[in-house]
Amino acid sequence: MIGILENGMIKVGIVGGTGYTGVELLRLLAQHPEVELTAITSRTEAGMPVAEMFPSLRGRVALKFTTPDEAKLNECDVVFFATPHGVAMAQAKELLANNVKILDLAADFRLKDIKEFAKWYGMEHTCPEILAEAVYGLAEINREAIKKARIVGLAGCYPTSVQLGLAPLLSPKSTGGKHLIDGTHIISDSKSGTSGAGRKAEIGTLLSEASDNFKAYSVKGHRHLPEIEQGLKAIAGHDQIGLTFVPHLTPMIRGIHSTLYVRLTEAGKDVDYQKLYENFYKDEPFVDVMPAGSHPETRSVRGSNGIRIAIHRPGGGDTLVILVVEDNLVKGASGQGVQCMNLMFGLPETMGLTQIAVSP
Repeated sequence: MIGILENGMIKVGIVGGTGYTGVELLRLLAQHPEVELTAITSRTEAGMPVAEMFPSLRGRVALKFTTPDEAKLNECDVVFFATPHGVAMAQAKELLANNVKILDLAADFRLKDIKEFAKWYGMEHTCPEILAEAVYGLAEINREAIKKARIVGLAGCYPTSVQLGLAPLLSPKSTGGKHLIDGTHIISDSKSGTSGAGRKAEIGTLLSEASDNFKAYSVKGHRHLPEIEQGLKAIAGHDQIGLTFVPHLTPMIRGIHSTLYVRLTEAGKDVDYQKLYENFYKDEPFVDVMPAGSHPETRSVRGSNGIRIAIHRPGGGDTLVILVVEDNLVKGASGQGVQCMNLMFGLPETMGLTQIAVSP
């Protein structure tokens, strides 16, 4: 199997391991039975033991942070980028030339339109030829393509919840080609915990600012909007998609809750949507379609790679309400990365990801 070491282990490097997604990757990969953690980079913390920064990893991760030059990433089998936008595309060409697979948790390889990327991320894309071959990392939708990929641009946290929440209503495999909903009038009311903003000092995420508070942000336009629209169009197989996406910051650390509103068409008014969703996700290990009438809570997925979905049709009318919860650092980021890595290396998709959610 390409990329597997002689001792049977996958040699993994992580670029940018001091943020929340970086430490979440370390937590998951340190428990993965087929992974050998070999390098983790940080220019500012080079030489510091990882367990000194993150005591939760004492006795589990013996690595020290190293500079990218010292990390010997070209000798890895796969490299995760848990970095700001722009870093992965600067190093992708060299890594791929050395047969190193890439999983990027940032946005460098998500948007296929380089003009859209420049518009939303404020920088030019420096390797459009690599972007052209990159696979979008949402395993439940792109499983077969991910298996063959050299480079995967992992889905964002909000986009994961919205796309998986809507996929059964749009996918021809589920709808039989019928337009069950008005795809031009979709509303996503999404909320995230403060860890979604990253591990950096910002006034908006200080305890005194975020605690006992609730607010919307980026209503004029959020950078995840074009990613979600791109994904929904790909799922539906057409471009008639119109989305209003409003994110909110909630006073919790982990979790995303997306409430999705769609309008049923005449063709969609006599459908059993509970059964539709259950059939669509019946073989998906990380998607739980809850019993009719359920109200999933973010704490029910905390620390796990699971996503829970509930479907409601208030008053039996023409509006369908879909409730979706996930842990933004696991299924919305690092867990999704490990899930895709498993696919890329021919391993069971659930390997290293069977942790039960933490409660309370």
